[in-house]
Parts: sequence; structure tokens; C-alpha cells
Amino acid sequence: MDFENGELKVDKRTMARYIDHTLLKPDAAAGAVLKLCEEAAQWRFASVCINPVFVPLATEKLKNTGIRVCTVTGFPLGASAPETKIHEARLAVLQGAGEIDMVIRIGAIKEGRYDLVGDDIAGVVKGVREINEGVIVKVIIEACLLTDDEKVQACRTVKAAGAHFVKTSTGFSSGGATLRDIVLMRQTVGPDIGVKAAGGIRTTAQAIEFIKAGATRIGTSSGVAILQELP
Repeated sequence: MDFENGELKVDKRTMARYIDHTLLKPDAAAGAVLKLCEEAAQWRFASVCINPVFVPLATEKLKNTGIRVCTVTGFPLGASAPETKIHEARLAVLQGAGEIDMVIRIGAIKEGRYDLVGDDIAGVVKGVREINEGVIVKVIIEACLLTDDEKVQACRTVKAAGAHFVKTSTGFSSGGATLRDIVLMRQTVGPDIGVKAAGGIRTTAQAIEFIKAGATRIGTSSGVAILQELP
């Protein structure tokens, strides 16, 4: 991407590399996941983001395409036992997932127990790296449930625990991504790790604004529509 007269200029190919093409609905069926994978291969998205049960199917469908399979852990509440999150993440990696989006331990944040939050994240990071050091771990902080101070502390904890991204939202709570949260998250983690905006991003204009604010990934179920608006 580049700037022209202060405006961010982007084409289909460049935007596609920012997008995790997402289908996490509870009623998602195999046919819809296969279609998602076909679209991802056609448009060259960064990944498909799907529920864990579909990781083997997506891995087979996207074999030799270069499109990564992303799945979720502790989703959508973040309240699974740490051992459960680790096992779920490791199983997904063994089945072919290259990216894990885990939900942070939200209740522990509200209690100020960042030691528990950090241990939860570090356990998943260590668990998947023992299988494949190239796996990317993104941590969903569910920003809509946190105060600004809690967001900052959560982001610092994510970074210290060795994860690769902080992510705004599951899309299943009371709010999705906001530009204000992306700015705050990027300011907190600095330039060295990724920031993923997810929840409610449906247009090209929205995606560009989030990227300008500091997002390096966009989680959306509207990836094809976003690209179709671009030259």
C-alpha cells in the first residue's frame, strides 16, 4: 500500500493479504466452509478463519495453495480451562492449522489477575510452538468488555507472553472493532507485533480506515465484497 495526496491507495491483491476470510457462525456447515476455501484460493486472502471442527477439511482443500488455515481456541468466551485451550490449539496445529486465534481470560482481566492472563496465553504459545514454530498466535482481548486501562494492560500482557497479534473482538459479544481501539492497541504494543481488527468490518472504506489506524489484519466475512470494490 502507498499514499497519494495523503490518501491510502490499495488494490485487490494488496488488500487480500490483510484479510482473514472468516466463517465462525454456529450453524456453518461443511459446504459453506468449502466455498470459503474456494474464495480464499481465488482471491488470495491471508487465511481462512473457521471453527476447529473444520480444520482438517480446510487443510485438505487449501493444500498447496499457500493460504493458511486459522482457527479459534477458547472461543468465544475465553473461559475454558488453560489445559483445554492448549489441547484444542495443539490438536488444531496437528490437523494443519497455521494460525490460532485464542480468546483471552476476560474474567481474570476484570479481576486484575494479569498473571493468570499471561500464563493462559503463554501456555498456548508454548504448546503450539512445540509442534510447529511457525504457527501464529493471535489473542482476542474482547475490547468491548474492557476499560481503556484494561485494554492497555491486556495488550502488554499479550506481548509479554510471546503472542504474535492482539485482536479486538470475537464478533459474539456486545461490540466489534473500533478505530479508537485499534489506535490504542497499536500505541500500546508498538510496531513489533500485529494488530487484528475484527467484528463489523464490511466495506472497503472501513477496512482502509482500520489499516490506516494500525491494523495489520482484518477479520471479516465480507472479504469478497471488500475486494470487489477495489480496482
